[in-house]
Amino acid sequence: MWLRELWLVLVGILFTGYFILEGFDYGVGMLHPFINHTDGEKRASLSAIGPTWSANEVWLVAAGGALFAAFPDWYATMFSGFYLALILILLGLIVRGVGIEYRSQDKNLKWRTTWDWLIFAGSFLTTVLWAVAFANIVRGVPITAHKIDVGGFGSLINGFSLWAALTFVLVFLVQGGAYLAIKGDSRSRKQGRRVAGKAAWPAALALAIWFVWMDRLPSSAGHVDALAVILQVLAVLAVVAGWLSGYFTKHAGSFVLSSLSIASTTFSLFRILFPRVMVSSLNPRWSLTIYNASSTTYTLQIMSVTALIILPIILGYQTWLYWTFRKPVKDEEMGY
Repeated sequence: MWLRELWLVLVGILFTGYFILEGFDYGVGMLHPFINHTDGEKRASLSAIGPTWSANEVWLVAAGGALFAAFPDWYATMFSGFYLALILILLGLIVRGVGIEYRSQDKNLKWRTTWDWLIFAGSFLTTVLWAVAFANIVRGVPITAHKIDVGGFGSLINGFSLWAALTFVLVFLVQGGAYLAIKGDSRSRKQGRRVAGKAAWPAALALAIWFVWMDRLPSSAGHVDALAVILQVLAVLAVVAGWLSGYFTKHAGSFVLSSLSIASTTFSLFRILFPRVMVSSLNPRWSLTIYNASSTTYTLQIMSVTALIILPIILGYQTWLYWTFRKPVKDEEMGY
């Protein structure tokens, strides 16, 4: 039985890694048209994420693969009920990726400006829709006794999910600003510090309100324990501490604390859900859990052995990648 709990933790870790690493990519993408004015400034901010953005998406692929193999009913219900939202997420990822790679292929100003705004749109759309998806997983969607989500895209749009979207945007802006503060060129670092400082307090407030709202949801009744509350408080305090760290020019500390906030937020969601993985708004007994949505024990055993082989390779490669590109961007190294 412990294999189901183990794989839920692993899925949580994979989504946490994805939100931390892609969080600063999305943040930089959303900031891109606004904090940069000259073409050189725009190239500098994109060069800060250029070597790593595509590798960061490996975490999403791994999370999706883990869902498919370990919790096939969760995967099937979510990907059918959230079909349009997930297609739009995929579209946002494609547009952003193409924008980053193709922007520099032509020196025409209109060409580059168009891609600048598409990079923003892809980053913003993806951030908003991930927030909407996870908010509704916690809030509840109309899942029947046959594990079918009978709701549509419109049912995902509600006050709670829209506030989640605002919260995710603010938190990722802090993450993106904090990353630029340590990785960008001299001007990008200055702009990153400014954005991270200005967005930190609104992000902390938005997180606090969202957590209180979440804890008062009918779907959360009886599932908000001390650990969940501790994680929520830690997430808010980490944003504030990150602001203080940036104020005292400890910019690496700001990024670490911003990442801690994202990790605490993600794990608080999984903690409140546990042992559920998707809540049914029609009948709590129809909710998907790690017990009624998982693969067989034998499948989980095979996957566990496979994960022991693959995960160290992924972690080793990403560690090498970030170590190789650890230095701030220099003018002569800009390629985007």
